[in-house]
Amino acid sequence: MVKATKAATGAYRRSWLRGAPPPRWVRVLPVLLLVGVGAASLTDSVPVDIGFLLGAVPPLAVLAYGPLATAFLGAATIGLLTIPVFHLDQPGNTDLFTLGFVATLSVFVSFVRGRRDEQLDLERTVAETAQRAIVPDVRRRVGPVRCASLYRAAERGTLVGGDFFDVRSGPRGVRAVLGDVQGHGLSAVATVASVLGAFREAVLDDVDAEAIAARLDRRLVVDSERTEHAELFATAVLLDFAPQGREVRVLACGHPSPILLRGEAVSTLELDPGPPLGMGLADVTPGTAATVALLPGDRLLLASDGVLETRDASGAFYPFVERLTRMTGVGLEQLPDEIWADLSRFAPKIQDDVTLLILTLDTSAPG
Repeated sequence: MVKATKAATGAYRRSWLRGAPPPRWVRVLPVLLLVGVGAASLTDSVPVDIGFLLGAVPPLAVLAYGPLATAFLGAATIGLLTIPVFHLDQPGNTDLFTLGFVATLSVFVSFVRGRRDEQLDLERTVAETAQRAIVPDVRRRVGPVRCASLYRAAERGTLVGGDFFDVRSGPRGVRAVLGDVQGHGLSAVATVASVLGAFREAVLDDVDAEAIAARLDRRLVVDSERTEHAELFATAVLLDFAPQGREVRVLACGHPSPILLRGEAVSTLELDPGPPLGMGLADVTPGTAATVALLPGDRLLLASDGVLETRDASGAFYPFVERLTRMTGVGLEQLPDEIWADLSRFAPKIQDDVTLLILTLDTSAPG
């Protein structure tokens, strides 16, 4: 999976106002102000009334420094005001007491901020670990299938939303799933965890894509019964790669069909879709999986609604297939980032989870 902090994407990189380390200019600013005021006061023999600027040094130090460094800068500020050679308007006792109080308060605030940052870092690490356990990174190769993926949760600061996907190898071959549960953001995480847990069990036991879909459907039905007015449902695409040969069976359950990239041609697979999962209809009106013969170099691209239903400022949908025709020469591992960059240019404000899963069958090397 493409990491959320990868520089190529940029959308989920935390700013320093959201917990990331402060930028260099924030760390340099209090020191630069201290040195600048001192240097300016030495350039003219006439007293320069700029000493009031030094009152900003301790509060600025709180943004980037710990208690000791903040205390040092506060002491340096007071020293600069009291050394006669700097001619900083000879502050009175009230001014010095005020600055001393501000410096002391800044040291205390810096201490509290440091402890809070440590706690937030711990909580963020725990949250990211838990979310990664729900939707772990997909390996670049699962058996004979090479994989590339991208996941961008709509809710800022989270790694998991309402989309889900996974690629697993089992006794009957490699199985893959990509889908979208009802809702998005943190409220959908529990449903995602339940669906993926059922899928991973089904990979080990169930014989085909239809059986896997039926198991996921029952899982959501049971979960809905446990919660009043839950009405949980999900759309999904299931892929079942044959243990031998170059065929894959594809089943769509209320989800848009995968896209086939074959050379420079881009086409959408024609499927007989089944109902969304969670309706209790998998055993009544199940969809029929289509068998697709894959040629060497073929790539199957699965996308969530966050890609297919994105609109630009005028309300026009993102022309996914048309845009893909310009990216057929992009490599497998680079393609998710290329699509994400193009999608971000098309619609700068993306409000839904965005998920991409690209698979290609490579039997030239052992899995």
